Amino acid sequence: MENINFKKRTRSSSLKSMLSVDIRRALKSRLVYIILLIALVTPVLMTVMMSMMDGTVSTDPQTGVQTVIHGPENTWQQIGTLPTEGGADASGMDVMAMCNINMAFMGIAVFVCLFISDDFRSGFSKNLFTARARRGDYVISKTLMGISVGALMLILYFIGAILGGAIAGLSFETVGFSFANLVLCMLAKICLMAVFVPIFVLISVAAKRTAWLSIVGSLGGGMLLFMTVSLITPLTATLLHTLLCLAGGVLFSVGLGFASKSVLENTAVV
Repeated sequence: MENINFKKRTRSSSLKSMLSVDIRRALKSRLVYIILLIALVTPVLMTVMMSMMDGTVSTDPQTGVQTVIHGPENTWQQIGTLPTEGGADASGMDVMAMCNINMAFMGIAVFVCLFISDDFRSGFSKNLFTARARRGDYVISKTLMGISVGALMLILYFIGAILGGAIAGLSFETVGFSFANLVLCMLAKICLMAVFVPIFVLISVAAKRTAWLSIVGSLGGGMLLFMTVSLITPLTATLLHTLLCLAGGVLFSVGLGFASKSVLENTAVV
């Protein structure tokens, strides 16, 4: 009688299987392409619209205070505040200081929450944990997918900023920083995704099928760190900024990864 050998499922094979499932789902999901398209188109529209509104004066009907809208003067304002700007004065409103590439950190929250909640709403998670993946592998896979999509969002936003700057006829001059600083700034932002994504994964696995709750919680949690992004990843970023963001990403991914795993192990998956 022929002997039948069953292969023992190893940790690496389980994680690889989970990653392959998530990659296939992402490639077939319209959500991914919509999120990436928004990341590409947003800077183009923002740059062109703000350039057209440059110098527009709005008056508060109650106080009579006038506010001047300042449009972008340089393409790289979509990536960060220029070192020579020094901030907007009280009579002006610098919208570009808030509506720039850092919005991608909030956009990835929506992707992670919807991507994870879909597993629990469809009942796919129960079958997944039974036949294919461990809880820890699930958390690692979702975190890696979130960081990967987040990195693509940042890259596409960068490309969109260049396109928008070219269409609006803005300057591409690097004043107060170098091209190397710009590259390190982008690398630091990509590494910082590893800080934000684990937060969104933890909130999503806790909320499970309740997508709106996970989105609200993730956006609220992300806003606590959002104001520090421009300080941690400035246009004048150095190798130290990148290394600090990388170290923070590793600590958050590992620490919150264990927390997410604990949530899955101690709560129902349906």
